[in-house]
Amino acid sequence: MTELQIFLADDHAVVREGLKALINSQPDMQVIGEAEDGRAACQRARDLQPDIVILDVSMPYLNGAQAAEQLKRACPNARVLALTVHEDTGYLRQLLEAGAAGYVLKRSAAEELIRAIRIVAAGGIYLDPNLAGKLVDRFVRKPSTNDALQASDLSDREAEVLRLMAQGYSNKEIAAQLNISIKTVETYKARSMEKLGLHSRVEIVRYALQQGWLDR
Repeated sequence: MTELQIFLADDHAVVREGLKALINSQPDMQVIGEAEDGRAACQRARDLQPDIVILDVSMPYLNGAQAAEQLKRACPNARVLALTVHEDTGYLRQLLEAGAAGYVLKRSAAEELIRAIRIVAAGGIYLDPNLAGKLVDRFVRKPSTNDALQASDLSDREAEVLRLMAQGYSNKEIAAQLNISIKTVETYKARSMEKLGLHSRVEIVRYALQQGWLDR
């Protein structure tokens, strides 16, 4: 079994130790490095090239968005998962735009963090379910008439694939769930994104929120 190599960045040693114990208890995950501030995180992660960087949003020297942006340049293949006490959707917007693949609240259960790691490792985007209501109200604008018309242009299967993508499922997982090939999933994805004028996973998530697909 290939282990996910994970890097931790948090300015509290006790938090890092707790996260390390949790992650290393998983059979397919291993913490390979850690840092206590944003600047050190970028330097050490560049040398280690981890699969996942778990990044505290509030650290010395670099804020969460700055660190996420630099980490994406230093480790282009790494997925950045933000871990924070902040429930302000402004932080979420900044981090997604900086390239973060997920946003987990520190008050969430330990198993939720493990689930988030697996989702972003598979290529998905993870948004903490505790933020769902706030996201719908503040993170996206209300759907306009044009949005509704665009949504009606999607076939049922195109909409289903797009919804599952927004929820964080990988192409392989969607293919298995819908009993279709990965190539077919990719075709539906490309077709639906072209119809809606979407160009990234962040835009897919925003669109899904507009449609109420991520309400929990």
